[in-house]
Amino acid sequence: MTSTRIQGAAARSHVSAYIRDALRDGDLVPGQRLVVQDLADDLGVTRSSVREALVDLSSEDLVEIVRNRGARIRLISIEEAVQITECRSALERVCARRAAAHATEAQRAELTEVGAQLRAAVAENAPETYSALNRRLHDLIIEFSGQVVAKRQLERLNTQMVRFQFRLAMRPGRPQQSLPQLLSIINAVVAGDADAAEAATEAQLSSVIDELRTTGAARSVAPG
Repeated sequence: MTSTRIQGAAARSHVSAYIRDALRDGDLVPGQRLVVQDLADDLGVTRSSVREALVDLSSEDLVEIVRNRGARIRLISIEEAVQITECRSALERVCARRAAAHATEAQRAELTEVGAQLRAAVAENAPETYSALNRRLHDLIIEFSGQVVAKRQLERLNTQMVRFQFRLAMRPGRPQQSLPQLLSIINAVVAGDADAAEAATEAQLSSVIDELRTTGAARSVAPG
């Protein structure tokens, strides 16, 4: 049976991509154990390919390998989440400026449509949909910027943040608070105003940092 399993670099890449996607989509959560045999069976790869992929992901700070205890999705503290968001802000501001300057008419129309969907998600009290659209908006602006180096770094940072982003979106009142911020980003990019796009992106991610710090302060007062 082992001979039918995918091996080598293709298998290693397949496992890494699966874990990244599962973490981003919420199918894997921080602290969850990663069992080598289970992953090998589920993905049709060799155990050695899984182990190699886990080492790769540990170098990206997505997976933690503990001696004699195996691997798990790495836990991220509130303070680290704040620092990640600060780094995201610096990179996404660059992307917002470039998207405002270089996005095509079709891309600007797509951003406008996402804005309409965000409004609808808030009006319909659909926080899960809103959270997914929020991520899509940021992804589109990064893509439309053409800044491939920033995109590569942001993919790594955003994968680590996905659970925090989901929890923030589910917090009562948060979508209503962040919607005008996201619409300001869209409006600036669509208008081709690079300065406004950068400022709106900074303001939105600063708001995320404030929310994270509030979460940390609340936990320090009422653990668990």
